[in-house]
Amino acid sequence: MPEAVANRIAAGEVVERPASVVKELLENALDAGAAAVRIETEMGGKRMIRVIDDGHGMTHDDALLAFERHATSKLRTADDLLSIATLGFRGEALPSIAAVSRLLLETRDANEAEGTRVEFAGGKLLGVKPAGLPAGTTVSVADLFYCMPARRKFLKSDTTELGHIASLVTHYALANPGKQFTLATATQTIIDCPPAEKMADRVYQLFGRQALEELVEIPAASGSFRAAITEPGMEAGEEPAALTLTGFTSRPSVQRLNRNGIYVFVNRRLVRDRLILHAIHEAYRNIMPSNVFPATLLFLDMPYDEVDVNVHPAKIEVRFRRGQFVHDFARDAIRQPRDSRR
Repeated sequence: MPEAVANRIAAGEVVERPASVVKELLENALDAGAAAVRIETEMGGKRMIRVIDDGHGMTHDDALLAFERHATSKLRTADDLLSIATLGFRGEALPSIAAVSRLLLETRDANEAEGTRVEFAGGKLLGVKPAGLPAGTTVSVADLFYCMPARRKFLKSDTTELGHIASLVTHYALANPGKQFTLATATQTIIDCPPAEKMADRVYQLFGRQALEELVEIPAASGSFRAAITEPGMEAGEEPAALTLTGFTSRPSVQRLNRNGIYVFVNRRLVRDRLILHAIHEAYRNIMPSNVFPATLLFLDMPYDEVDVNVHPAKIEVRFRRGQFVHDFARDAIRQPRDSRR
């Protein structure tokens, strides 16, 4: 199989729609230590996506190496997969995006005198030039799927695709309240969140006063992991690991017809986890009808080796080492104090 064809097949697993591009570039920006990230789009991201960050940037050599498939500085050995501390780790994002778009990377390491500009089109390197740039990285992605017309036809309207991007940026802004996030089109600024001191301030920025008033803060809970009978026990000499949970949940009078108001983050990564969803459902058992759902923001922090994030290509599913304990801990934390939510 020609390399260009293989690259496009692989890209299809990573880049599903414009929001997929934003997700990968946002994760790279956050992993690079960015304090501020700006996302600009045109035509719902189909014409152009630009992600600008003030992270540590890349040297000339690293900028070129970043487009080699599976080239990453985030993992070095197979054992590192057991304790992943970064949002990205597979080294697939940039080569996948470059294979299905016209991509321009502009980056400068803070310790370098000049930056580097790298340009790709349909997976082919068009040019590499030195450039006077600020520290950080800007990635511009134009004409997504221009070389794959059949794939482009599956994209939805500009409004729908922009909605997916806005939802994604909202998730990352929630997970990183101390950082600045901006999402803008040519005609409007959709999200503009300066750094927030408290999570309540970030909720207010994103959802407004009414949404915040419908929520009750979950008192910060922490505990040491214990294993259920069916789960792995502590190894010899292993110290009990700490699990902490913070967040917000709604009063029983606030009822949603779907789970769209439930956000679960594990180590600042947005996840969809049936175990945690079941714990939320159990926390509201007998005080809310079974066919409606609360609005809940949960933030679980735990040692990286207690959770496996290398489960699904989209990195949105996780597997807990001691799932039953995590389930019961989350359920009990959400229940307290129940009286204040009535």
